[in-house]
Amino acid sequence: MGHIFGRTTSGQMPTAVKGEGCYIIDSDGKRYFDGSGGAAVSCLGHSNERVKRAISDQLLNLDFAHTGFFTSEPAEALADVLIENAPEGIDRVYLVSGGSEAVEAAIKLARQYYLEKGEPKRNKIIARRQSYHGNTLGALASGGNEWRRAQFAPLLIEVSHIAPCYEYRGREPDETSFEFGQRVANELETEILRLGAEEVMAFMAEPVVGATLGAVPAVEGYFTRIREICDQYGILLILDEVMCGMGRTGTLFACEHDGITPDIVTIAKGLGAGYQPIGAMLCSAKIYQAIENGSGFFQHGHTYLGHPVASAASHAVVSEILENNLLDTVQKQGHKLQKHLSEVFGQHPNIGDVRGRGLFQGLEIVSNRETKAPLDANLGTAKKIKAAAFEAGLICYPMSGTIDGKNGDHILLAPPFIMSDDQIDELVDKLKTAVDQVL
Repeated sequence: MGHIFGRTTSGQMPTAVKGEGCYIIDSDGKRYFDGSGGAAVSCLGHSNERVKRAISDQLLNLDFAHTGFFTSEPAEALADVLIENAPEGIDRVYLVSGGSEAVEAAIKLARQYYLEKGEPKRNKIIARRQSYHGNTLGALASGGNEWRRAQFAPLLIEVSHIAPCYEYRGREPDETSFEFGQRVANELETEILRLGAEEVMAFMAEPVVGATLGAVPAVEGYFTRIREICDQYGILLILDEVMCGMGRTGTLFACEHDGITPDIVTIAKGLGAGYQPIGAMLCSAKIYQAIENGSGFFQHGHTYLGHPVASAASHAVVSEILENNLLDTVQKQGHKLQKHLSEVFGQHPNIGDVRGRGLFQGLEIVSNRETKAPLDANLGTAKKIKAAAFEAGLICYPMSGTIDGKNGDHILLAPPFIMSDDQIDELVDKLKTAVDQVL
């Protein structure tokens, strides 16, 4: 036994020794199809030559320069390409080392923005139940998954949570999708008024909810109404695209599908594709100008901000996505994957919903398709499916607590953008093997 403090103290995990396209290979030579990209990270698969070369070339020139003293060419180039392709109005990039860092930076920037504007009473955040925004304390407080929050609750800031846009379980029988979306969006206005509009600084949401709901996109019109409410009451809209952004849903920024621009957006995971730890918080020109014309200093920072090697790797990743038309590929292959999942699982007695956008797909597991009743939480169904899939040579992302943090199970899929048609079949076949074995 080694000395690694891993995610769990039970059992010994295999040792990964090589990455090859869509596969990870362990020390025994077993190949695993990376059907979830780890946690929606490995969008280019493993061993991409362009990215490896960018890392190597950068190390030959400059390994590190602290951003308290320098900027760097890779960081500047990455920021330029992100802004060139960002939603209209997004103007500045703050480079960090991961998703939780990006969300923490977004929360702090929102607070400082209102201080710079002379509105110090604005300090409250509204988010959604069954959301996930990261594991640092501010991000965890913003997230609405009770299981993840429970043991750390005494350490968390107070955040209000409204209903998610979860059509499968939230839409009433007499509602259209649009009417449902407007109803749950209007909960934001109700909560703003309850708290006092002059005290609310931001609303935070994932355009497509990943880990805690299993690839749930908002219905048409939902985020348009959210944007209207934020504008009406002068609060910032923060979109968390750490998992669903950077091409995962078929557009570089997931919010493009909804036709809106946030004030702040966070990205990570697919930004570095796993080749280097990196994330980013992007903001509008008006927010940056408030800092620039005020104190001139963002009171926040970490050692590895804008790391040159991570920035070089990320620039290569984003260039691969854009120059090789991988956004079109994600849309095309995502459609094929969802179609195949629906064919295989659409009438399965224990699969209640197949959903998602692009190469971000989810299956919700139930005990009864008609009533949508979940399986007994004590069965540990998600954990068993994860183990069975892994044994079959498939990495996927099953989770429990889909409905309320305790009840409900789903399977999240986020395979590499380079996945072939044959590999779609392989993924679905191996997943079916696991599901049949457990259910």
